[in-house]
Amino acid sequence: MMRKTLLTTIWLLTMFWQLVNGQTDKQVDLFIYGATSAGVIAAYTASQAGKSVLLVDPGTRVGGLSSGGLGQTDIGNKYVVTGLALDFYRKIGKHYGSFEQWIFEPKVAESIFKDYLAHANTPMLMGHRLVAVKTDNRSIKTISLLPSEHRDGKKTTVSAKVFMDCSYEGDLMAKAGVSYHVGRESNSTYGETINGVQLLDGHQFPDGVDPYKKKGDPKSGILWGINMEPLKENGTGDTKVQAYNYRITLTNVPENRIAITKPHNYDATKYELLKRQKEIQPWKSIQDVFIWSLMPNGKTDINNRNGFSTDMIGMNWRYPEADYFERKEIIQAHEDYTKGLLYFVANDSSVPKAIRSEFQKWGYPKDEYLDNKHWSPQLYIREARRMIADVIMTQHHCQGRARVSDGVGYAAYTMDSHNCDRVIVNGMVKNEGNVEVGGFSPFPISYRAIVPKKEEINNLVVPVCLSASHIAFGSIRMEPVFMVLGQSGAVAACEAIDNKIAVQDVDIKRVQKILRDNPKADGRRADYIIHVDDKDQVMLKGTWRKSAKKGYGMSYQEVDSDLAAVARFTPGKDFAAGKYKLYSYFPKTAESTEAGKFIIHTGKTRIEKNINFKEVHILGQTTSTWVALGEYEFENGGNKPYVEIMPAAKGVLAANALLWVPVSDQN
Repeated sequence: MMRKTLLTTIWLLTMFWQLVNGQTDKQVDLFIYGATSAGVIAAYTASQAGKSVLLVDPGTRVGGLSSGGLGQTDIGNKYVVTGLALDFYRKIGKHYGSFEQWIFEPKVAESIFKDYLAHANTPMLMGHRLVAVKTDNRSIKTISLLPSEHRDGKKTTVSAKVFMDCSYEGDLMAKAGVSYHVGRESNSTYGETINGVQLLDGHQFPDGVDPYKKKGDPKSGILWGINMEPLKENGTGDTKVQAYNYRITLTNVPENRIAITKPHNYDATKYELLKRQKEIQPWKSIQDVFIWSLMPNGKTDINNRNGFSTDMIGMNWRYPEADYFERKEIIQAHEDYTKGLLYFVANDSSVPKAIRSEFQKWGYPKDEYLDNKHWSPQLYIREARRMIADVIMTQHHCQGRARVSDGVGYAAYTMDSHNCDRVIVNGMVKNEGNVEVGGFSPFPISYRAIVPKKEEINNLVVPVCLSASHIAFGSIRMEPVFMVLGQSGAVAACEAIDNKIAVQDVDIKRVQKILRDNPKADGRRADYIIHVDDKDQVMLKGTWRKSAKKGYGMSYQEVDSDLAAVARFTPGKDFAAGKYKLYSYFPKTAESTEAGKFIIHTGKTRIEKNINFKEVHILGQTTSTWVALGEYEFENGGNKPYVEIMPAAKGVLAANALLWVPVSDQN
């Protein structure tokens, strides 16, 4: 162990010396571009597998959007959150004194990502941007880097066996010559129905908002933020990109609050459309214009809502293909717009006094983003480039009409696109591009969608800007899913390195087995889970019926006021005896029973436990949660352990899944 630590230290020091001196690095096993949540998880995974890793990012903060303000996790269905992604949310939970937690402060997320990297002994080169990629015989050989703020100078060159592009923009993928798409495909491209131009009702202006500087006078010119191009037919493809915004962290704790002041280049005319919207839809609360989600310790995660909000619609179209310095200008414009909007609502006389007074209770947090003047350094890049690979995930995969067999992760979120444009329709202002279509079960994401075509590049993995249509990407593009795909991609990269093969030739069944057997990448024991659909391990007695409502996985069973009903979950031969924390999944509905009874047989003792479901509190963007049943020493000998679920009151009782978590999980 000491020898391994010494060798690692020598390698890290050598790496640092070579990078500082701008020399070509001796080959690392895995180069990762983008210290997003996916990049951090990929680095930890590969390092734990014994690979030398270099993690590079143009910015200075690790964790991407997960540490940049998106504390209200977009989940969809917790079934899709596995491996180290799930471990991350459990570490969040441990910080706040709970099991798993899906809402959190940016600084807490950042500290956990840094802890992963510290335990991985992964060298990082922050504040460096990619400027060139050298390829030969369909393989990336070297990449060249410059300090992000320098337009030229002495380059740092790095070679690796396999490369991963974990950036939100897909810069490494693009410079390597991989095929990709920017914007929205037409519906006809992949036989979809909700791609391309979509003039719908979500996050929309009410009828009657006049677009002209002087109402009713087209000759007076149009207000800021409106595109004069005519609206195209629904389903038409284009190069427009769904809007970006900041997920805003504010606080109402006086001792931690910095007042929202007028930005140095404040322009109130940019918010004239909000004035006109509120003339038709008068202010009722700050929630009219913002999704104002509360985070721990008096903080927020604020998102876009309705016709005019934090989304800077139409101002990001150039971003995906822009260079670093033009992107900086676009990012600054978004920051100026957002800070200006906050100041406008807090101070403009057109806003009712009660709204202004409420808004003035909030300010920037002193204890967040200390190196960026208490403002998030991470703009929400909802979509940029998307790879075109052998498998392209589409609306058909989301809705279950097409299914892949080489899944390395699942997605489950609504097919979600924010507005892409703001146009004039029949003399009125309208937003275009918002789509929110859900109602489908979790679906697998193909491994072939995170690697390029083999004839293009054979040693690159792309888990973030993966191969998907615009509307399918809208379901996949969630931070937990990016983490899952980052881990899966890193496992595949290690397999390619060990076997000296192209990433496209990796044995996917072996990758799936590694992810299943070593889900936390570091040898910690895996959870043991039984889903009610596992018929060999579940026995149902009574009038149970299948429910397709939101629970854990594809469905669950429920029983209504049948007090004799029982669902017995019995671990199989693969269950390892030991000490576990036991949980039952609770999909809460309006019809849910107030109480349930659980019989826990450990193989030695029988315990009866009653749960009052009224006392179960569910936080974050989810309607269901794991309910703790206690900590037990389970055996697996002659007397097999089991757990029974039965009603203890009238109402609907769900039997969904049982989870055994080793007590050492977060030690």
